Amino acid sequence: MPQSGTPYWPARGLHILLLEDDAAVRRSLHLMLRAHGFEVSSYAAATPLLTNAAVAGAGLLVVDHNLSDSDGIRVLCELREIGWQGQAILITASPSAELRDAAKGAGFHALLEKPLRPQELIRAIAAAVSQAD
Repeated sequence: MPQSGTPYWPARGLHILLLEDDAAVRRSLHLMLRAHGFEVSSYAAATPLLTNAAVAGAGLLVVDHNLSDSDGIRVLCELREIGWQGQAILITASPSAELRDAAKGAGFHALLEKPLRPQELIRAIAAAVSQAD
């Protein structure tokens, strides 16, 4: 059920891949996204995500830039190599012009700074989904 005041929009039910190695942040984002009507598969590391055949059906990736076993840009590139065509949002605690350029070049729809504001993430998801249509 979406949170009070959250408008209905067609992306409800969208399958989102969430890759965040900080357990507390991952849990918080997972619960918030579920509360907004998304199907969420959460991962603590890149390897389990990249080796799971079920990711092919996901429409959006939300990934942290700095991961224990990889980085968010590399993960998106590896997903593209195996044919995944969804949209992607990069999150980071250390934004920079260089990272923003690298994210854009890799095909990320948005780069969001931590700590994330829930409505900022929801707006970025809506924009990414509408761009894909």
